[in-house]
Amino acid sequence: MNDPIALPILLIGYGPVAQQYAATVRARHDEFGNRYGVEPRVVAIRGRTQQVLLPDGKAPPARGGWTARTPLAELLTLASPLVVAQAVPSHPDGAEEALSDGLTALSHGAHLVTATKSPLLTGWSRLRDTALEHGRGVRVSGATGAALPAGDIARTGLRGFDVRTIRGCVNGTAGFVLDQLGDGVTLPEAIAMAQSRGIAEADPSADLSGADAATKLCLLAGLQWGWDVTACTVEAEPITIAAAARAVRVNERGAVLRHVGSASIDDPGRVVVALREFSRSEPPFGVLTGPEKAVTFGCGDAGDITVSGGRSSPLGAALSMVKDTLSLVIDPSPGLG
Repeated sequence: MNDPIALPILLIGYGPVAQQYAATVRARHDEFGNRYGVEPRVVAIRGRTQQVLLPDGKAPPARGGWTARTPLAELLTLASPLVVAQAVPSHPDGAEEALSDGLTALSHGAHLVTATKSPLLTGWSRLRDTALEHGRGVRVSGATGAALPAGDIARTGLRGFDVRTIRGCVNGTAGFVLDQLGDGVTLPEAIAMAQSRGIAEADPSADLSGADAATKLCLLAGLQWGWDVTACTVEAEPITIAAAARAVRVNERGAVLRHVGSASIDDPGRVVVALREFSRSEPPFGVLTGPEKAVTFGCGDAGDITVSGGRSSPLGAALSMVKDTLSLVIDPSPGLG
């Protein structure tokens, strides 16, 4: 049996998702070596203002043991990672830096795994082209639906299929809030409940406006059909107080309201997110509860193919990133996906 492949990782960000990612890599290091022949280690972490080198791959010290942040290129030279894992907030204000970090990682010979949506929206083509130029891969599962493996299906799982449409409930906060609204809970109360359960972030505006769902549908369409994600146009119907009243009426009829994103190969570059009504027994979207997600690929004569499940949680996103990290070594292919 061959010796396991050493897999040094530089982690950008150290919020909830990044912490779960690092903890998973440490806890399952031996398992991954035995099962997949890959031994991942987080050898450096880069936060907002500080960084730390971890040559032995152990847990990082308290922040007092970190040093001031240096330019990313310098840290890449010191750490020599095979993979850069990026898990920073997807705020528009940070999109430029997140994109720059991704491009820098690729140009220094590292693969990129990202759960950060903003650089994908602003720099999809640049990331793809840079990855191809340097023979490196970019993997984005954590940005397309946390633990839901819809990104993998769009990237490789349906090769040769005549995929005509993609439809999905891909935002756990929206699903949870709509369920609560149907039960008569007010919109502020439903948001607070989602936040207390760790489903919604402190600022849920992207979830309720449909922007997050639209982004995920754009990314899935980019993976499936090669759309330029940066050029997509979006129409999104928000979840508002008016939607709350509608959810109650729908619930009284024995149905549910869902926030559904859709894209079609016959309408290239356009993504729509709208409130749709479904019977409670109608799969896949009517049978979802709370923050559950589902994506359906309409495959013409082959029928619909649906993937469903996966919690909206930091751990779900982190596990998607771990899966992407391992796949870049086990089954590497250059380019974006």
